[in-house]
Amino acid sequence: MAVRRAVAGKPLRDRVGAAEWATRVNLAACYRLAAHFRMTDVIFTHISARVPESDGHFLINAYGLLFDEITASSLVKVTSAGDVVEDATGLGINPAGYVIHSAIHVARHDVGCVMHTHTSAGLAVAAQKRGLLPLTQHAMRFWDRLAYHDYEGVALDLDEQARLVRDLGSHNAMILRNHGLLTCGATVREAWDLMYYLERACQAQIAAMAGGAELTIPPPEVAEKVARVFLRPSRPAMQRDWPALLRMLDRIDPSYAD
Repeated sequence: MAVRRAVAGKPLRDRVGAAEWATRVNLAACYRLAAHFRMTDVIFTHISARVPESDGHFLINAYGLLFDEITASSLVKVTSAGDVVEDATGLGINPAGYVIHSAIHVARHDVGCVMHTHTSAGLAVAAQKRGLLPLTQHAMRFWDRLAYHDYEGVALDLDEQARLVRDLGSHNAMILRNHGLLTCGATVREAWDLMYYLERACQAQIAAMAGGAELTIPPPEVAEKVARVFLRPSRPAMQRDWPALLRMLDRIDPSYAD
């Protein structure tokens, strides 16, 4: 991967199109939300977004910034081949992040955003042989709609990309066994929404199993019914939750949009 720092000049906001800037702001917001809801792993793990109207470019975090430091202008723009197009920080990107995220952006043109986490609950469920169980409404949302990818070591080998894409298939959520969680969506909001509830489902599973009591698992037809409800394209929440989350970030620290 070639890495270079952008030449100083006009502010980035004045050098990119409106669509790219909006994507940058939403992606930076997603990083801040991940920090707020404790889904970070110091400077590791990644959230990426496809640059609108570009030739295969995507945005990802600079390798060295904490999630609560990330801003719209600090996000690194890279090509599908890993060449850095724009990097105001000069930090470059994490190679493992490139391997995972570029594979999905290249293979899935319906995907605008990819989110990957290493949370305690996500790691715990990823280490369980049966994976995510339909114990809660949050978990049943993913009934028969969750992919699994076997652990092959730290994601640095390019030949793993084909297997990662194969295992994801047409799903938008995946458990990377012994590794963590991954979600994707057409928009940043969609990827965030899936990750938030996949994380909550994992947290609930670990808590329920730790309680030691016998677990109640609803029948498959009930789990499928729940999953279908969440698939409705006209759900009002799909237009209301993201603006509410941005308002929360604006109250806490609006610098994500810089």
